[in-house]
Amino acid sequence: MAKVISTQFTTADGVAEIDPDWHFPYFDENMGRAVTEDYATSDVLLIGRETYDSFAGAWPGREEAGEEDAPLAKQLGDMRKVVVSRQPLEFSWRNSELIAGDLVESVAALKAEAGIKGILVPGSISVVQQLLAAGLVDELRLLVHPVAARKGRRLFDDGDTPYHMAVTATETFPTGVIRVIYAPTEAPGKVGYDEVKGNV
Repeated sequence: MAKVISTQFTTADGVAEIDPDWHFPYFDENMGRAVTEDYATSDVLLIGRETYDSFAGAWPGREEAGEEDAPLAKQLGDMRKVVVSRQPLEFSWRNSELIAGDLVESVAALKAEAGIKGILVPGSISVVQQLLAAGLVDELRLLVHPVAARKGRRLFDDGDTPYHMAVTATETFPTGVIRVIYAPTEAPGKVGYDEVKGNV
């Protein structure tokens, strides 16, 4: 069964809608390495239409230019790209396809598809929100920038049920960016909570 991994740039106040003003001052070789490691986990990209438009408008040109990030650009071009959109799309980037039918059902089927090692969801906030609600996200990889954006879409939407997560790895970069990897988990048991509360 393939893993679904969400990778996000976020601020300290939870904003995941990228603004160059708060993102680019913190992008360094450490963040570049982390991003490369995230992409190495998967052979399928699952992205929303806006993310697709952004990627397709940039990466093919970078690959053709043959500059420093051309190897990553080629890797992304070679990957299978499954795009979530309510409207038909004309694809300009190779290996791109429109998701068929219901998002949750389609992703569940994709996870079970033979030969897929991982499904990476970069950005694509609304897609991730739906997959979190359906319990289909296996890892959440955040690069938390040391800034409060104070505006923009947040990764976690309003809802009645908390998402409990276990921290599986952390790393702090010299810029102050914190890389944290979460895996969904069950809520702490009431007994354990009472024991901790009793020790306070």
